[in-house]
Amino acid sequence: MTHMLRRWLVVQLLLRGEPRYNKRRMSAELYDVAIIGGGPAGSTAATLLARTGRRVIVFEKEKFPRFHIGESLLPSLMPTFDRLGVREQLDRTFMPKYGGEIAAACGGRQAKFYFKDGFNAKQDRAYQVTRSIFDELLLNQSRASGAEVHEETIVNELSLGERSVVLETVSAAGRKTITASYLIDCSGRQTVVGNFCHLKRSYQHLQKFSIFAHYENVDRPSGIDGTLIRMVRGLDRWFWMIPLTPTRMSIGVVMDTKVFRALKLSPEEALTKCIEEQPVVTERMTHAERVSPVYAAGDYSYRNVQLHGDRWLLAGDAAGFIDPVFSSGVYLAVLSGEKAADTLEQVLREPHRRRKLFQSYERSFNSVLKMYLSFVNSWYSGREFMEVFLNPTDILQIAPAVNALLAGNASNSFPVRWRMWLFYFFVRAQRYIPFSPRLTLTPTKAEGSALTNEPVTA
Repeated sequence: MTHMLRRWLVVQLLLRGEPRYNKRRMSAELYDVAIIGGGPAGSTAATLLARTGRRVIVFEKEKFPRFHIGESLLPSLMPTFDRLGVREQLDRTFMPKYGGEIAAACGGRQAKFYFKDGFNAKQDRAYQVTRSIFDELLLNQSRASGAEVHEETIVNELSLGERSVVLETVSAAGRKTITASYLIDCSGRQTVVGNFCHLKRSYQHLQKFSIFAHYENVDRPSGIDGTLIRMVRGLDRWFWMIPLTPTRMSIGVVMDTKVFRALKLSPEEALTKCIEEQPVVTERMTHAERVSPVYAAGDYSYRNVQLHGDRWLLAGDAAGFIDPVFSSGVYLAVLSGEKAADTLEQVLREPHRRRKLFQSYERSFNSVLKMYLSFVNSWYSGREFMEVFLNPTDILQIAPAVNALLAGNASNSFPVRWRMWLFYFFVRAQRYIPFSPRLTLTPTKAEGSALTNEPVTA
């Protein structure tokens, strides 16, 4: 069979949307696992699989380092970083993160939480990372572990068969076709397999727009409080302030897409206007200087209705993305990359268990997505979330349970989950019965400044 005929067959299968395996289509280059995307999910999976002796190939469309958002990590990832062998590099390179702070835009109320105080906490810190450096570090670890990594390479043809997957790639070196026993799609928002199989669904109630940039010389407290991620919640928007280095900070604002469009401003103008209108943010920016372009991203909340097929798994943002709030993006990426690698390693050893193992992977990841979706829905439900959160209670250890969720330590913990159900009950009930003081969340100086009031510690 000639090369042109083989290509014609793959194209016809793609056009029909019903790719099938063809024994004669096998490439001489056979891999155990092919991975699309070299971000945190893809590099995590590649490193773990390569270390077991599997032949792994990674295709990344960009050249690292490259700018990316999602700069605040969760402490539950620390054991995975140990397993990847990158913990010492991360300790040397990035600022530690001991917790967070959530403040009301109207001033006067804020709550700090420290990971060490979470329910059954096992880790007391995470990292605040510059993603360009962090992602390159993880991808280089994949190379060092034996994975074959191709940057600036696009997967432009895909055949998902019953016995293998076939990928055709394009790069500066030309076209290349490879065959792999299994595929992990870690392509991020591009979600190659999700789009190819028409699996992608948007969260219509979470269509948000983010605007963000990096700033130097933003004021911050001394000590470990200077490492905390800070979120400022307004009535129709919220801000993040993430310290990346002793002098640099990532600052962004999130709002409904329709709210951004109504501003009729460029992203740069809108970010400047939003910051200037928010005293709880500007009070720390007296000497601040923007040192990066202003970036924007919109309508990024979605999921795929299926996370596995006969020969493929979805991981990271290619599986789904909820919202930048609570720093769940990189956590879910690394978590799913690790679970996908462990699942495939077991499948490669015990092929007869493939269906059950793939179903278990999907249930497990969907369970974590659902947990964070509930938290995000509560965050956006109205003022009640802030009113309850900023008045924590020791009753039944609800506050430590919320802390545990914010640390990523709740995915398999029923004691945390039932306490979160109570938290959500109080948030819903707050709408009708004011258990906690009401807040306007309107940025007015008349209601005080968040820095002149004593914080509430959750």
